[in-house]
Amino acid sequence: MSSVVDHEESQMSQDGVPPGEPGSTPEAAAQTPPADAVSSPPATPTADPAAWPAPDQSTQVLDPDAQQTAAYPYQAQDPYQQQADAYAQAQQTTAYPNAAYDYSQQTEQPPAAPQWPAPGADGYLPPPPGVTPTAAPPAPKSGGVGKFIAIAALTGLLAGVGGGALGYSLAQDSGTSSSVTVNAPSNPEGLSARADGSIATIAEKVLPSVVSLEVTGSGQAGSGSGFVVSQDGYILTNNHVIEAAADNGSIEVVLQDGTRVTGDLIGRNADYDLAVVKIDKTGLTPLAVGDSGSVKVGDQAIAIGSPLGLEGTVTSGIVSSLDRPVTAGGSDGSETSFINAIQTDAPINPGNSGGPLVNSEGQVIGVNSAIASLNTGADGQAGSIGLGFAIPINTANRIAQELIQTGTSATPIIGAEIDFSYSGQGARVQGVTAGGPAESAGLKADDVIVAVNGERVDDAVSLITDIRQYAPGDEITLTLESGQEIKVTLGKR
Repeated sequence: MSSVVDHEESQMSQDGVPPGEPGSTPEAAAQTPPADAVSSPPATPTADPAAWPAPDQSTQVLDPDAQQTAAYPYQAQDPYQQQADAYAQAQQTTAYPNAAYDYSQQTEQPPAAPQWPAPGADGYLPPPPGVTPTAAPPAPKSGGVGKFIAIAALTGLLAGVGGGALGYSLAQDSGTSSSVTVNAPSNPEGLSARADGSIATIAEKVLPSVVSLEVTGSGQAGSGSGFVVSQDGYILTNNHVIEAAADNGSIEVVLQDGTRVTGDLIGRNADYDLAVVKIDKTGLTPLAVGDSGSVKVGDQAIAIGSPLGLEGTVTSGIVSSLDRPVTAGGSDGSETSFINAIQTDAPINPGNSGGPLVNSEGQVIGVNSAIASLNTGADGQAGSIGLGFAIPINTANRIAQELIQTGTSATPIIGAEIDFSYSGQGARVQGVTAGGPAESAGLKADDVIVAVNGERVDDAVSLITDIRQYAPGDEITLTLESGQEIKVTLGKR
C-alpha cells in the first residue's frame, strides 16, 4: 500500500525550516534525543494542532486499501515521537529542529521563497500530479455562424470540383501510419447510368439544339435564347428578344459548341411575341416538336436557355397550369403580346426568353416568354418566383412556319372592339367593324361574351388569348351572357 503526503507540507519541511544543529545528521538527531527531553517536557509550549497547515484536499490522495490500526489521534503516544514517525514516513531528509538548539545564536535568514509551479500561458496553475486536465471548448466568436455557413458553402464547392485531388493529397502527405484510400470506379459509365427519362438524359438530348442570341440596335443591347427548328439554320425565338435589331440592328447567334454566327431576321409577329432568325449554317440538329394540346397539369417541364447570359442553363419543374391568359410588353413602348400560356414552376429568368420548354421526352411543348415577379432587382430586372409562362408550341409552330414561308404571319380577329374597362364576368363588346366577321355573325355593341368554344371567358385579355389559339379562317362559337350562341369565322390582320 502507498500513501501520498500533501505536497505543500513536504515542500515546507524541505525549504522553509532552519537547519538542524551544526555537525548533526538526521540519523543522529533521530536516534539520540537530548537528555532533558527524556527527564522533563521541553520548555517550549505544546504546538496547537489548529495552527498546523490544513492539508490540501485537492492534492492529498489516500490509499483506498489502507487499513486503520489505531484510533486517531493516539493520546498515549508521545507527541514528539508521533511527529518524528510522520516525517520519517515522508522520507524527510532534514531533521526537524530539536528543542535544545539555541536559536538566539543563529543569524536570522529570510525564509526561502516557496517553489510554486509557474502559471501556464492561460494564467492558470498546472494540475496536480495524477490529474489529467480536460480542455474547455473555445467560446464562440462574434459572427461565427455566418462565417461557418460561408466556409461550408465554399468547402462544398471545392469538394465537388477537387474531391479526387483532395483524397490523393491526404493519402500521399499524411505523416502518420494511417492513409486515405481513394478507389477509382472500374466502370465510371456504368456507375453513372441514367434512366431514359432522367433530366440529365433529356438535357443531353436537347442542349445541342439550343442557342444564345446577342442583339444590338436602336441604342440598346440585350441577350436571349432560341432553338433550332430546321437543319438549314432556322431558329425560333421571342419577338422581344430581337426587337432592338428590327431596324438595321445586329444579331449574333452562339451555338452550343461556342461557335458564333451572324443571324438574319426573317420575320416576326409581335401579337404572339414570336420571331424567326436564320443563320448560314447547315447540318444543325432541330429540336423535336411535341403536342402542347396533350399536355396535362403536373407533367414534367424542363426549361433550357441562357438566363443572365449563362448559356446552356437547365432548370426543371412541372406544368403548373394551362390556358393562362398573359400579356407581355407594352409598358416600355414595346408592342403588347397576348399569350394563352402554359404556366410552369421551372425557374425562368431574364435571358431564358425564346428558349424551349420541353417535356419528359425531350420534345418542345412551349417557348419560354414571360415571368411574373413581385418586384424588380437593383438593376431593374425581375427574377423567378416560380411563375413562368410559355407560348404553346402548337401556336408557336404555326406562326414559325408562316414566317419561314412568307416572312409574315397573320393574327386571327373577330372584327370587334373590346371594352377593357369592363369589370364584370366576361368581355363586353364596345363596337364592331363594319363588314367584319363579328358584324356578319350578328354580334352587336354591349353584347357580353362569356365563352369561346365552351371555354369560359373571364375578361378582355382572356377573350383575345382564346381567339389567338386558332388560325384565320377557323370557325369558333361565341356564347353570350344572354345564353345566345353565335358562330364566327375568324378574319386576319
